[in-house]
Amino acid sequence: MSSVAVPSFRQDAQVISLVGIAHGVSHFFHLILAPLFPWLKEAFSLSYAELGLLMTMFFVVSGIGQALAGFVVDRVGARIVLFSGLGLLGTSALVLSQAQNYPMLLAGSMLAGLGNSVFHPADFTLLNKRVSAPRLGHAFSVHGVSGNLGWALAPIFLTTLAGLYDWRIALLAAACIPFVVLLLLFANRQLLRTDEVKAAVASSRKEAAQPPRGHLLDFMRVPAVWMCFAFFFITAIALGGIQSFSVSGLRALYDMSLTWATAGFTTYMLASAAGMIWGGFVAAKTTRHDRTIALAFTGAGLMALVLATGSVSMPAAIVLMGLIGFGSGIAGPSRDLLIRAAAPKNATGRVYGVVYSGLDIGMSFAPLLFGALMDASHPSWVFICIGLAQMAAIFTALGVGSNNARNATKAQPV
Repeated sequence: MSSVAVPSFRQDAQVISLVGIAHGVSHFFHLILAPLFPWLKEAFSLSYAELGLLMTMFFVVSGIGQALAGFVVDRVGARIVLFSGLGLLGTSALVLSQAQNYPMLLAGSMLAGLGNSVFHPADFTLLNKRVSAPRLGHAFSVHGVSGNLGWALAPIFLTTLAGLYDWRIALLAAACIPFVVLLLLFANRQLLRTDEVKAAVASSRKEAAQPPRGHLLDFMRVPAVWMCFAFFFITAIALGGIQSFSVSGLRALYDMSLTWATAGFTTYMLASAAGMIWGGFVAAKTTRHDRTIALAFTGAGLMALVLATGSVSMPAAIVLMGLIGFGSGIAGPSRDLLIRAAAPKNATGRVYGVVYSGLDIGMSFAPLLFGALMDASHPSWVFICIGLAQMAAIFTALGVGSNNARNATKAQPV
């Protein structure tokens, strides 16, 4: 009988909270520049294309770095990599706050992308290794909600300080956030150790403590890994469309005021967070996470297609935005558990790094696609493409789920 103690609820809650706070900071830095575009445009006489390139380079660097960060996590541990990411984010805000020209802005944005690249492989390795298996669904739920909160807080924080003072003060204040969180995590660093895996966390993974066999890149031969990558790429296109152009699309389709259209996006974000919380309970009660994802995205996709018709009232359009967000949120925890089941032993960081790089690639591609649709005066196609992307993602999720089910059947003793 193993003498290793089962992690207590308190310890699990502490680990989930620490990782969630760090994840919220990473999402805050996704929007470290976008809310400040009006100030930056005037200060440096920039075009919209130049402003957009700042965001594109953030996600390009993050996508490449994320795929590589997973290897570093598996080699040196998730804790030190997570600490490094927070340090890079804080440094990037300092560089941006002192920018004297466009190349400095570009360098600061790329540095922020590099810092952002470590969070998913580090976060999910920590959660998988330090949180007991029965609570993982809730852990992934909190992780997703914290990211949404980071997105929601960034525009409020940055525009308020830029309005009261100036954009440089706003960025200097933002630089303090990751450094403060880094101090918090360092003070609780014993909770974030990954050099020993608790028995209750790695249920049925006794081999995980053994040295990995085979080549370092063997995990890339697993079809489910690339199906997960495709899933993230496709869903990121839908998410990028909503984040970038749902407000503009709603205004054009429904002749909404900016206040109404912004309320629609806010409703999406709040409903998505609520869906993630509910999705944590759903994920904890089932093993066929692909089916949960399929049902959630079918509903969300259909709501997006209804919204694309432009035939509903403005209040109904706001409600539809909320339903799209709720469905997307429910799928979140099941999505992360699906990836966990597909990941080969001792390759957690590498798998999450490669898979989540699909998210960054999709996010860098989406503004180009949806911007072109808006330039061509086709706002309805913004929501059609969002709905179609969500429905297309269903096939990749079902493919991963079927693959996991086959592997589980083969692993059972005859």
